[in-house]
Amino acid sequence: MNKYATIATTWLKRIFSFGIIILVIGIQQKMTIQNKERGGNISDTTKLNYNEKFRPQFHFSPPNNWMNDPNGMVYYKGEYHLFYQHYPDSNVWGPMHWGHAISKDLVHWQNMPIALYPDEHGYIFSGSAVVDWDNTSGFGTKDNPPLVAIYTYHDAEKEKTGSIEFQTQGIAFSIDLGRSWQKYEGNPVLLNPGIRDFRDPKVIWHPTSKKWIMALAVQDHVQLYTSKDLINWEYASDFGKTIGAHGGVWECPDLFPIVNNDGEEKWVLLLSINPGGPQGGSATQYFVGSFDGLTFKPDDEKIRWLDYGADNYAGVTWSDIPKEDGRRIFIGWMSNWQYANIVPSEIWRSAMTIPRVLTLSNDNMLLQQPVKEINKIINEISVATDLKINENTKVKELAIDSLSHLKLSFNELSKGAFSITLGNDAEKVIFTIDCENHQFIFDRSESGNVAFHNEFPKLHYTAFDKGEKISDTEIFIDASSIEIFVNNGKYVFTELVFPENPYKKAYISLSAEQATKQVAIGRIHGIW
Repeated sequence: MNKYATIATTWLKRIFSFGIIILVIGIQQKMTIQNKERGGNISDTTKLNYNEKFRPQFHFSPPNNWMNDPNGMVYYKGEYHLFYQHYPDSNVWGPMHWGHAISKDLVHWQNMPIALYPDEHGYIFSGSAVVDWDNTSGFGTKDNPPLVAIYTYHDAEKEKTGSIEFQTQGIAFSIDLGRSWQKYEGNPVLLNPGIRDFRDPKVIWHPTSKKWIMALAVQDHVQLYTSKDLINWEYASDFGKTIGAHGGVWECPDLFPIVNNDGEEKWVLLLSINPGGPQGGSATQYFVGSFDGLTFKPDDEKIRWLDYGADNYAGVTWSDIPKEDGRRIFIGWMSNWQYANIVPSEIWRSAMTIPRVLTLSNDNMLLQQPVKEINKIINEISVATDLKINENTKVKELAIDSLSHLKLSFNELSKGAFSITLGNDAEKVIFTIDCENHQFIFDRSESGNVAFHNEFPKLHYTAFDKGEKISDTEIFIDASSIEIFVNNGKYVFTELVFPENPYKKAYISLSAEQATKQVAIGRIHGIW
């Protein structure tokens, strides 16, 4: 080829490459305009990620990369804000930011820009957010009260020097409905008194004392602080050094009032622990008692677990739910620190549980029910009543969808054993109610990909009282999770699964002494 032909070929290649670049830019600009017109802020390419393998279809998960604890959950002017621990540069844990999403119905979520970035004081660890209705902080006005976020600074550089005072508390505020956040120039507002683990502030307004109350996780217990303005904090009391499960570090406290079934007001303190959970690794315990504005006093020293599955951690409740609503709404991080960094997802990592309403029985048991709003994405497929089990196989086979809702009611399930198997041709999970041995058993040993951690396929056992009758079981099946609510949410099991193909069949097995009153099967519609 002569030199002129070579020059011509080179220029043609450059022109072609330039044309491709212009075309790509044009497509991206068009996609951005279309996305803005839809009211979103995620590129269409990112939206395609929600169809990737194992991606939850009706649980919240981040557009991409790492997520853990829910943070800053606050309701304001018709919007539920969900912030979360987020590392935008990798699908494993790293320097923490606050990711952000907003919902009007607790079901459909709009992803928002990152709310809080690390700064000279450190990473942005877990915390909470409130509406400062009386503008006690001075960040807004009475007519436009600020949203105030309270969070932990984690100074990784200070930690490297060997200091244990690397965690402090900071605040930020928003006066534009949570769309943008400004950090307080006087941060940090609560210095470290010399404690290595000093984090996860959960703040509420206490009307009786007219003060803000902060519950703070302090290594192996909780410290309570008070403030009149969200800026200046005073130590009030300690709780938990000799009470509760102490198999690991205490994290993510949440203190709130709740009225039990007898109409009596109680106070509940949620407290996550890692490790030391009932199935190994991380889990959330809770205490029920009284609070006088300074001190929390439990009614007893019984250890109670919020969830008996392996995969519900660091959950807390929304603040500022309107009085006319009156619900105490909870959401948790659907994972376990044993294997959270290595589960077999790629573009994204981790999801949240279904939002749940907490109520309190008169014997101090927290009951959990999925929020009623979830029903808007469930279509009933079939209902089987007075279910007859095949006398030869003792098993009834039912078809389910890849995203399914099952609701079973029983005729006094108190003898023998009941089991439901969810599976495809090669994989399965089995949930058993063993009335003879008074225990629930969740078996995910053949659920799909279980090889990434040796703890993942182990059987999960949970005891229940001898003679207790099981009346109902509700099951939600997503692409990589199963949530089970038994006896009106008295027993709850949140479990991850990673099947190669969706579960499309349910096999119900009953002993001769038992009968199923009804099995309702519903199809759940994806939210993305």
